[in-house]
Amino acid sequence: MTSRIRRFDLKLTHTWRIARGTGTSVFPVVLYELTDANGITGIGESAPIARYDESVDTVEAFLGKVDASRLSFADPAAGMRYLDSIATGQHAAKCAVNIALLDGAAKIARQPIHDFLKLGFTEGKHITSFSIGIDTPDVIREKVRAAAAFPVLKLKVGTPDEESNFAALREMAPDKPVRVDANEGWKTREEALRRIEWLARDGHVQFVEQPMPAATPASDWAWLKTRSPLPIFADESYHNAADASRVADCFHGVNVKLVKTAGISGAHEALLAARQQGLKTMIGCMIETSVLISAAAHLAELADHLDIDGNILASNDPYLGPTSDRGVISFAAAPDPFGLRIRPRPPG
Repeated sequence: MTSRIRRFDLKLTHTWRIARGTGTSVFPVVLYELTDANGITGIGESAPIARYDESVDTVEAFLGKVDASRLSFADPAAGMRYLDSIATGQHAAKCAVNIALLDGAAKIARQPIHDFLKLGFTEGKHITSFSIGIDTPDVIREKVRAAAAFPVLKLKVGTPDEESNFAALREMAPDKPVRVDANEGWKTREEALRRIEWLARDGHVQFVEQPMPAATPASDWAWLKTRSPLPIFADESYHNAADASRVADCFHGVNVKLVKTAGISGAHEALLAARQQGLKTMIGCMIETSVLISAAAHLAELADHLDIDGNILASNDPYLGPTSDRGVISFAAAPDPFGLRIRPRPPG
């Protein structure tokens, strides 16, 4: 087995900003390829999250330590154990390897990954929201207008201008379902409850993601859960399956991202563990190419909600994969029948 590591800068259509950030128009990712002796290539991706002290530099440093000869498409689980022997953590870097291993394994089995994992995929069922980052009201209006075909929106909040931004969204889409993500922006349980009560009066907000910092005591989370008029979902508070029992008393649902779970395998486990605890499930994303978006889409049967739009927020996605016309995730026109079901985008 041989490997290839390469960095790629995704260029965003609009500057992207959330509650704890300053905004960016370029989001770097790392692409990782594994090729076996028979010429089968599996591809993976890492979209590291600064919130967890991960970057393209830390990802490339970790992947540079990986001996590809220790990996095999025949046994992805053994490969992940080998990665854990190199270093703990490093979930975003391990994510790239895990996806590449499963892509190759499913290609050898001549199956799409969702069938390789015995999940299946129902066409016409799975709808992603379209995410709108923090911006000025005028830009919010422009973004909502551009997303008119999407049946569900997701708005980032957690800053002093959130009410004017929400009002701008409602000017353009008065009744459209909206999900709200505070990204830890509300600092106390009382502030979070006030903000959620304000959102609930709208009548069309589905739920609120991560209203308070992950370090907030469990007792405050439980207090908020019992009083919140809207469901609250854990994102920064939910990393993997080991967190499921802990968050069950504090949240109504969880947001699972492959870069938090070290890939498809960990996300699969995290989704099943959350469901076993009676939690609603969502699959989310970062700004990503169609490699990671496709990997997430293969798990869609385990999700109550999808927010896998990171590739359409960028203008230079280098791959073709599942489509998201009118928000509906579909593999019907995917360019490859097996593995991730992706191919490089033709030049031009």
